[in-house]
Amino acid sequence: MDIAIESSWKSVLKDEFEKEYFIRLTKSIRDEKSSGVIIYPKGSNIFNAFNSTPFDKVKAVILGQDPYHGKGQAHGLSFSVTDGTPLPPSLQNIFKEIESDLGVTPPKSGNLQRWADQGVFLLNAVLTVRAGEAASHSKIGWIEFTDAVIRHLSNERNGIVFMLWGNFAKSKKDLIDSGKHFILEAAHPSPLARGAFFGCRHFSATNNILISQGKEPINW
Repeated sequence: MDIAIESSWKSVLKDEFEKEYFIRLTKSIRDEKSSGVIIYPKGSNIFNAFNSTPFDKVKAVILGQDPYHGKGQAHGLSFSVTDGTPLPPSLQNIFKEIESDLGVTPPKSGNLQRWADQGVFLLNAVLTVRAGEAASHSKIGWIEFTDAVIRHLSNERNGIVFMLWGNFAKSKKDLIDSGKHFILEAAHPSPLARGAFFGCRHFSATNNILISQGKEPINW
C-alpha cells in the first residue's frame, strides 16, 4: 500500500502497511468519508507527527490517546492545536508545568509544531476521530499500528525519552526497552487528574537526559 508518509518512516513501517488490519483500517476511513462522515484531522495531517519528526531524528516521545474531535483543533500532533484555536485544558496545564519547571512564559498559540521540528515525536495512539465523537476510531486498528511504531523506536533506536502521562500512556511501558531508553511517568495533564501532573518536571528532566547524551536540549 502506497502511504504518503515521510521516507524514513515509510521504510521502517513498510511491512505494517501491507498487513490485513491496516488495509481494513484505511478502507474503514475511506468508507466513512464517502458516506459523508467528517473525520479529524484532515487527511494530509493524519501522519503529521511522522512527517514532522523523521525516525532517526526522534529524541523524545509524548504519547497522547486520541485526536481532538472539535472543528479546527486536531492537526496530527498529540496535545497540539492549530494556530488561533483556544488552548484545551490539558495543554494549558502542560504550559503551566513548563513555566514552573523552566520559567518559560506560556505561548499564546497551542501549536506544538516547534517541538516536533526539534525531535519531539508527538504521537497519538489513535490517529483519527469522527467529528464530535471522542474515541470513535479507537477500535479500527490504529492502536495496533502505533504499538508497532513504539516497538520500532524501542528496538531500532537508543536513548529516547518516553514521556508517559496518565494510565493509558503508562500501559505502553511494556513496549519499551527500559535498558536502552528513558521512561518518565506522570499523571495525565487533564484537570480531571486534579493537579497530579504538576511538579513532574519532565521538561527539565528530558533536557538533562538529552544533554547527558551530547544531544541538543529541547527549546520548550
